[in-house]
Amino acid sequence: QVAKAPITHFSKATGATDTSRQDNDSMEPEICMLELGGTLGDIESMPFVEALRQLQEKVGYKNMCFVHVSLVPVLGSPISEQKTKPTQHSVKMMMQLGLRPDFLCCRGKEMLEDGVRKKLALFTSVPEQAIISLHDVSNIYRVPLMMVEQNLCGMLAQRLRLPKYRRQGLKYNAVPDLCELKNSKLFREWTQLANSVDQPENDCTIAMVGKYCNQGDAYLSVVKALTHASIATKQKLKIEFIDSSELEGGKEETMSRLLKCDGMVVPGGFGSRGFEGKINAIRKAREEKIPFLGICLGMQAAVIEYARSFGNMPAAHSAEFQKNLTEGKDDVVIFMPEGDRKRMGGTMRLGARETILRDESLVRKLYGHERIMERHRHRYEVNPIYTSKLEKLGLKFVGKNTDSSGERMEVIELDNDVHPYFVGAQFHPEFTSRPEKPNPLFLGLLKTVKKQKGFDVSS
Repeated sequence: QVAKAPITHFSKATGATDTSRQDNDSMEPEICMLELGGTLGDIESMPFVEALRQLQEKVGYKNMCFVHVSLVPVLGSPISEQKTKPTQHSVKMMMQLGLRPDFLCCRGKEMLEDGVRKKLALFTSVPEQAIISLHDVSNIYRVPLMMVEQNLCGMLAQRLRLPKYRRQGLKYNAVPDLCELKNSKLFREWTQLANSVDQPENDCTIAMVGKYCNQGDAYLSVVKALTHASIATKQKLKIEFIDSSELEGGKEETMSRLLKCDGMVVPGGFGSRGFEGKINAIRKAREEKIPFLGICLGMQAAVIEYARSFGNMPAAHSAEFQKNLTEGKDDVVIFMPEGDRKRMGGTMRLGARETILRDESLVRKLYGHERIMERHRHRYEVNPIYTSKLEKLGLKFVGKNTDSSGERMEVIELDNDVHPYFVGAQFHPEFTSRPEKPNPLFLGLLKTVKKQKGFDVSS
């Protein structure tokens, strides 16, 4: 019974016929990748290990293979030695649980030595050619290049019997580079991307103003989106995490750190703690003309700050944090009308939604399209009764959603003659950013930062 739920889910997934893709590619996917994290033998992962074993029984050995990632530590000084025992034991545990690895991806500081590879092949029964060295490199984007250099793609294609590449009569560890990726446009472009990370033209520091700064991966998606944009603009990115709670008490040291940054991002969040600090940070970004991007709650905070500063609305606030706001006077951000405050769970506005961008707006130029699809995750929205007033005062609502749920204020911006880059989005642009195609809002932010440093950003 322990694996009943996971295997039921996997069984449904493998029998599904929906092959739609978000990138509108007409090609049907040929491979499904599943990642099981954690450590083999931990009780948390046991149901999923068993589910994978049953899944291979269901789809067949020829249609499913296992790639095991393991650490090969380097010990000893001054003479160092690569130790294989951790990998030997993890493979042994894997086999005891009914799984047998077809490939080993060995992490370590240095390239895997030939003798170590042979030893691993002997004690794990994984072919020597199928043991891949994933040693430390200058940046993470070189890791796929290492895999291609060691023919992992060709061996995977043969192991999974992909019709386009399969060679009859050859074991999967004995095939040449069937996919010929080294001569492909994809390989050349990815190599250029990896090289550009190591060859930045300038440094840039972006302030991340939030309240989860002590948790390293709380804003990981936003950090990655900024990284993608920094690669495209050939800049070396540094993230300065600013605890918004410290900006509420007038802590000069924290404000000084903020003002030294080249740009600012105020990401999403929940709860009232640190909200006034975000308001203070946004006011400084607007007054000091620091390039600014607000996401979800960050966009709502920007609207509230503008209403307080220019709309003669000193008590303007969000209904999420202030429950007794005067309707039609202070309630700049409200609970969505179709929402249900009593029902627990499933009350968020989630998923991809269409946004219509205004002609000649900055964001429209960044995206290059009138209609865009971005992902959402919120319960509160900007109150539409204030948009006309704020528009007349200079805050432009250039992106709106007009689906069956009603009109939503999706994107705000200030004119270029007022501020070099002041943009807010109700959606989460970080979720659609990719290394080779950064999201336009992050790209626009980083381009503005580089332009302010005196560099050419026309390319």
